[in-house]
Parts: sequence; structure tokens; C-alpha cells
Amino acid sequence: MQMTKKTGLTTFALVLLITSAIDSIRNLPATALFGSSLIFFFTFSAIVFLIPAALVSAELSSFRHDKAGIYEWVKLALGEKAALLAVWLQWINTMVWFPSILSFLAGTATYFIDPALAQSKTYLVTVILSVFWTLTFLNLKGIHTSAKFVNVCTSLGMIIPMALIITLAIVWVVSGQPLQIHFTSSSMLPSLSHMDNWISLTAIMTAFLGTELATVHIKAVNNPQQTFPKALYFSVLLILTTMILGSLAIALVLPQNQIDLVDGVMQAFTNFFAHYHMTWLIPVITAMILIGSLGSMVSWIISPAKGLLQAAESGYLPPFLLKQNQNGVASNLLIVQAILVSIVCMAFALMPSVNGSYWLLTALSTQLYMLMYVFMFVAAIILKYKLASQPRAFTIPGKNLGMWFVCLLGLVGCAITLAVGFIPPTGIDVGTTLHYELMFIGGMVGMISPVLFCYLYKNKVSVEGLIKNGQRSKLAAEAAK
Repeated sequence: MQMTKKTGLTTFALVLLITSAIDSIRNLPATALFGSSLIFFFTFSAIVFLIPAALVSAELSSFRHDKAGIYEWVKLALGEKAALLAVWLQWINTMVWFPSILSFLAGTATYFIDPALAQSKTYLVTVILSVFWTLTFLNLKGIHTSAKFVNVCTSLGMIIPMALIITLAIVWVVSGQPLQIHFTSSSMLPSLSHMDNWISLTAIMTAFLGTELATVHIKAVNNPQQTFPKALYFSVLLILTTMILGSLAIALVLPQNQIDLVDGVMQAFTNFFAHYHMTWLIPVITAMILIGSLGSMVSWIISPAKGLLQAAESGYLPPFLLKQNQNGVASNLLIVQAILVSIVCMAFALMPSVNGSYWLLTALSTQLYMLMYVFMFVAAIILKYKLASQPRAFTIPGKNLGMWFVCLLGLVGCAITLAVGFIPPTGIDVGTTLHYELMFIGGMVGMISPVLFCYLYKNKVSVEGLIKNGQRSKLAAEAAK
């Protein structure tokens, strides 16, 4: 994140922050499974989710100078309890998401040792836990240290590898090399009657999660009412372009049944480098991708936790989670977060295959986050009327009707993703349908239910406060006599 000495985060810095959290090269193998039809599905997903989410985030962040983020928006529209649930969903989904991106990182690292290790559950869990705890301690050093780390990682590990794999694919096509997919009308327009196409849509939606995350940093942004909408516009264009072309790059050189969700990116790079006699670049690109993954992790460790901190300040969490270290970081909250991620990592030991574990974690993370977006779209509609007189630097075209149209599109995207998430995919070993659904539903319940204890905790504290105040009033009255 770049900050000028006087003004704070610039538009360019904000674009970098948003894209580093969303535009990840690790998502490419899952979306490459679509083949040439991925162009249709990316376009469809952008229309019913990415663009609505970006437009709503832009308008909601344009009318407040001091506070932003899902907790503040839902609190204004639906009250504190709904806001807690919304921000909890945003935060808890990362507990499931972290192991999936770390498994990608661990799978990529095997190209330094032995690619076969990518299918070892013991290896994956060991690397996941080691790396996540290391990054947690890095974040404890403070936001300035983390920001510098993200800048370097995003430039080296996301922008350069993404540009390289796209360039290699273009050269591959232009030079007339054999293609694993073909661009015909029948292949590019898939049959929507096949359930597998809808199930795989989860992978696309996952690649678009997080457009609203950067809004929690509104106090550090120069002229946020104008900067945020502009940054979101450029981010959407960059994300769509790189994700579509990057996914096609993998689909062009790897047969669909050979694409591995964990190390598919390195499979594609290895094929390209072997063909062009550039195998010496394999360790270089491996190191760069690892660096990029680390940078993306740092962004996701900070922002959702900062959103949950807003709820903690409202009294829904014990005071010890609010404790900040000398660097101004809620250290206890990050430690608790790391412990929960360690527990979720056990999913790799409970699923019959690494691909199955990866898919389960990805689908579960997407479901939790989609529930949060339901709150965001509903809150946006309510605030359009509730804060009608509030000046906004950016307004969705069409006034009230435009807001309804955009939010309904977003809700349709959420509903589709939520519906198909419970259906096990074919072609990936996730065990029996019953085993998958029990794991999936159990994961959903287990991740959401703790918010009930947050409600009970605040009620208990409130009652105790009333009792103490009553006792003080009684003593004061007796003393007055």
C-alpha cells in the first residue's frame, strides 16, 4: 500500500490493495476446468455478482468520511445484531479460506523438492500451519511492516507471473501449437441444463470475493468518496481481464482431466517452459508465485479481523480480544484466528483426497461469504431510502430503481451459489454424497453458531451492568437518607 506523506492512500495504491486480495493466480486451475466456456461463466458471474458488489461497495463507501465496511453498513440499516452476524460471516469464512490458499502455496513449493508431495496430506498440513503462524507473527509487527510486505509480494508474485503465463499462452496460440480446448459456439455456450456447470460456478464466484474489504481502511484514503469508486472501477477491469486470460492459458495446454486444483498453475508453467526450452525458469517462477501467495495472505489476515474488531468494540466480544500491542495491532484476536485456522486444517485429514479437501474448503468459504453479501445488498437497498438526504460522491445510475436492479442481480448471484454449494462435484473424490453433505452442513453450522455466544455474552454483560448500576443507585439513596 502506498501512502503519500500528506494525503494517504492514492487511487493506484487502493487498486493494488483490492486486486492483491482478489486477483490471485491460485484461482486459475479451478476456473480453467470450464475450458472455453469459462468466458461465458466469467461474464455471467461478473454481471450477477462482481459488478453489483463493486457498485454497491462504491456507493456505500462514498457517503461516510469516518467509517465504512460491512459492519457499519449493516448496523446503519438493520441494527447491531445483524451487523455482527454479517461481519462474523466475512471473518469466519477466512478461517476456511486460509487453508485452501495455503494448500496452493504448499503444492507450488513441492516443485523445489518433489511434485508428488502435493498429494501428501501430512506435508500440506505441516506447511499450512508453519506458514500461517509465521504470517500472523509478521502482522503483529504492525500495519506499516505488513503494507511494505504486500507491495513487494504483489508486484513480484502476482503481476509478473500473471502477465508471463498470459504471454506464453498467446505465443503458444500464435505459433500454432496444439490446443486442449476449441472456441466453437457449442463449447463456448454451455448447456445450463447440466448440473456440473452450475456446481463449478462456485469456483468463479470464489475468485470474485472481497471487493468490499478495502473499505475498512477508509480513514487512510485520500478523498475516499471519489477514490474508492474510481479504484473499484479499475480493479474490476483488471481482475476480469487477468482472470479470464490466465484461466484460458492453463486450459489451452492442459487436458481437463489432468488439471490439479492445488498445483495446476505450475503444471501449466512446466509445460510451457519444457516446450520453449526454458526449464531453468521453473524454480524462479515457483519462488515468485510463493511470494505472491504470501502477500495475498497478509491482506486477508488484516482486513476481516479489523472488521470484526468493530463488533468487539460494540461489546460483543470479550475485552481481551480488543487488547492491542505496542504496534497498534489487536494481537490476541490474530492469535485466536491462527488457532482456529489450525483446527480447520484438519479437513485435509478427513477428506479422501487433496482435491476433495480443497474443493470442500473452497465451497464452504464461498457459502459463508455469500451469506454476508446477502446482508450487504439488503442493507444497500434500505440505506438508499434511510439516508436519502445524505450527499454521496458516487451514486449507482438510475437512482432508487438502479439500486434495486443492481442489488437484485447480486442477490440472484448469491442465491445460485448458495443453492449449488450443497451439491457434491463429479470428477473430484469427495467421498459419498452423504459424507460430503454431512461435512459441508456440519462446517456451516460449526462456523456460524459461535455468533450466538457473542449475543449471549453482550446480554450477560448488559445485565451485569444494570445490576451494578442498580446497586450503586440503592447505596446512593441509602447514603442520602
